[in-house]
Amino acid sequence: MIKLRHSAQFIILFSCILVFQAFSHTASSSQLEAKMDSKHQQTARSTDQDEPRLEVVQSIYGKTSDGKTVYQFECINSQGNKMTLISYGATMTSLEMPDRNGKTANIILTCSDMKGWENCTSYFGCSVGRVCNRIKEGKFSIAGQKYNLAVNNGPNHLHGGAQGFDKVVWDGEPVVTPDAVGVKFDYLSKDGEEGYPGNLNVSVTYLLTNTNEVSFEFRATTDKVTPVNLTNHNYWNLAGHDSGNHFAQELKIEADKFLVNDATLIPTGDLRDVGGSVNDFQTFRKIGERVETVGEEEAKGYDLCYAIRNADGRMRLAATVKDPASGRIMEIETTQPGLQFYTGNWLDSSAGSGGYPQYSGFCLETQHYPDSPNQEGFPTIMLNPDQEYVQKTVHKFRTE
Repeated sequence: MIKLRHSAQFIILFSCILVFQAFSHTASSSQLEAKMDSKHQQTARSTDQDEPRLEVVQSIYGKTSDGKTVYQFECINSQGNKMTLISYGATMTSLEMPDRNGKTANIILTCSDMKGWENCTSYFGCSVGRVCNRIKEGKFSIAGQKYNLAVNNGPNHLHGGAQGFDKVVWDGEPVVTPDAVGVKFDYLSKDGEEGYPGNLNVSVTYLLTNTNEVSFEFRATTDKVTPVNLTNHNYWNLAGHDSGNHFAQELKIEADKFLVNDATLIPTGDLRDVGGSVNDFQTFRKIGERVETVGEEEAKGYDLCYAIRNADGRMRLAATVKDPASGRIMEIETTQPGLQFYTGNWLDSSAGSGGYPQYSGFCLETQHYPDSPNQEGFPTIMLNPDQEYVQKTVHKFRTE
């Protein structure tokens, strides 16, 4: 009798397990599933049985020096290519793309750990704000009210100040769609932060598609009139982040004009034709071809803003880069009117440069023009409480 009772119990238990598994399978047929393992990793992935799985693997990356937890998000598309981001600075830390032979490499400059990111002063891969680029003498006015900002780049304000958006921890949420994976980051920049007026609710969504397009879309709202100019600050090297200088890579910029700067890199207000000058990239030119003929004596190279041709707020081609060695090609489309081209002139192998030497990477920052709050002739960056700031940029990758 005891054996029969145990057998009956076993049969009942086994039947319950089968019912539970059937229920679990039905419950997991929704588009996304989440897992948490002993390593504090959470995986969000597409569960479409007819398509290769896309996934975002979330894990704890580390802690800031003041004890805040920083999360990492590994975003993998259906081709197995990967974009990695962290919540510190809403920063892209790695982007692995294939060359003409299918071999992948990280094509953006990066740091190795949390300490490295906190020590980095070169803005690798981060989301920059509240106003990227420079504001003359850290001053501007709104309706007669004067505002004073941190002066952190010579006599001027740069990239949001002493603790811009690149040095704060954002909230991050994985995004998985049938065609793309990524992360939506959110941050509240409070009224008075770094001297700026208004509570600014800002988000940026980074996506990697199955066709190897990388996009970032910034959105923001405010409760007071405030300047807003947001961008990503990746340093690119299409041959690979550790491949040496970028001089052999070829660049074409869709711009007839560039902004003339003063000695401190503040625009004078004049837009000058690029034709015939060392700033002319209307056709493909090697980045290193003329890099040592421009810039400051102690740090030769490009650091200027181009006015994108026919910019009208709609998506349009801004630039194309080719790497003959790897075959990688990157096309940049954006809604922004300006493109800041910087050749890594001030990288110096120090901790502030992530250990990279000069010219290891170049930046193509889509944005509004520098010092816009003080330049009446420039497109405005003032955001009103009844408006939403929306700007998008797409990087398209392929090989030849």
